[in-house]
Parts: sequence; structure tokens; C-alpha cells
Amino acid sequence: MLTLTKFETKSDRVNGLSFHPKRPWILSSLHSGVIQLWDYRIGVLIDSFNEHEGPVRGVHFHTSQPLFVSGGDDYKIKVWNYETRRCLFTPLGHHDHIRTVQFHHEHPWIVSASDDKTIRIWNWKSRTCVSVLTGHNHNVMCASFHPKEYLVLSASSDKTVRVWNIGALRRMTESPAGGVASTVKYVVKAHERGVNWAAFHPDRPLIVSAADDCKVKVWRMNGNSFLCYPLVTYLFVKFVYALLELR
Repeated sequence: MLTLTKFETKSDRVNGLSFHPKRPWILSSLHSGVIQLWDYRIGVLIDSFNEHEGPVRGVHFHTSQPLFVSGGDDYKIKVWNYETRRCLFTPLGHHDHIRTVQFHHEHPWIVSASDDKTIRIWNWKSRTCVSVLTGHNHNVMCASFHPKEYLVLSASSDKTVRVWNIGALRRMTESPAGGVASTVKYVVKAHERGVNWAAFHPDRPLIVSAADDCKVKVWRMNGNSFLCYPLVTYLFVKFVYALLELR
């Protein structure tokens, strides 16, 4: 594999990355507490953002606004404007390290996953928490929005993967008192050890998960069922699809 660009910085770890949707930029969130903005085309550091008090775990660009969001070990989420080079606001609510953050592709929402065992959804325009998703009994390692449907996917150290129905949020622009309840659509004991990551397929009813049991699993959402494909079988099916598309 050819390395196109290499960036080096002073930090024990790089915890998170995010590509800009249009520009040749990449954000890196560092264990040192700094967020760096790089131009990967020419390999130049454009800017640094340093307001978190401790390691920054997650970072994500907005799809159309000059914004990015970050979350860290200081229990804080920060929404930044990279054009004005400042933090716009800091929504508070989590009680432990924040693992991942993500903007919704259409609505003014941010989803965050935390070691406090919760997932929270925020309205970044009204600057309020609109939903708290509870049910995991260990650290929530990641959470993400479905690219098309009103679903959230989460993975946890409790060995489960969960899919949440957030359809009730569609009818809201701002949070009423207490927020909106989101329901669990699927709960699956996905692995024998903690699940570190899970992601939706961009256009098929598939989920991939990865865990401390050294396994990667591919799952199919089918109505009320949640089926696991052995990875070898899934790769074979992908190979057959590819052959058919070439014909």
C-alpha cells in the first residue's frame, strides 16, 4: 500500500480523524488535548485548536457548515467554527469520557457516546440535549447516525451492539422539558468481549462490528431480525456481486 501523505506531531496517540466533505482537509484529535487541521494534499498544518482539558477522543466535520465538533476526556463536547477559529459553545451533560461525536447529515443534531453508559443527541442550533439513550451497562465506545433512516447505532464494552429508533425527533426543532424518548430496535450480544466499533453500510441493511475478541462481524437487519454473516461468507458474496456487475 502506497503512503500518499504522512503527518507527524508530538502526541502519544491520535484518537480520532475526520475528512472534510469538500476540501482537502483532515482533522486529527490528539491524546495531548490538541485538535489539528491538516491539508493532506500538500502536507501542511493549517490550524490547531486547544481548549479541551485532556485527551480529545472524537472529532467530526459538518457536511455543509464551517463547523466541526469534538469530544474528550474532560466530559465536554465542543462545537467549533473553523473560519472564525473559535469554539462557539460547549454543551454539558455527560459524566465521563466522551468517545465519539458525529453531526447528522441533514438535521441540526449531534450524537455523542460516553463512558457514562449513555448516548446523547443534541440540537446544535438550540444548544440543547434532545434525547438521552440509556440501556448499555458499560462504556459506550461509539455511536453514529444511519445515513438515510432515523436510526442510531451504538457499540459498547458490554459486548452488545444496539440500534435505536429516533423517529420521534423528526417532529421536533427544539427540545421540550425532559427531551424525547428513543426506543431500542435491536439489542444483540454481538461478541464475546467488548465491542469497540460498529458502522452502518451506506446503502444496504448491513452493519459491521469489531471487538476485543479479535473478530469482525457483518450483520444484516431484516425486519425484526438481526442476522450475523460470517465474514468469509460476506466477502464471498461481495466477490460474486462484483463479478455480476462486471458482466
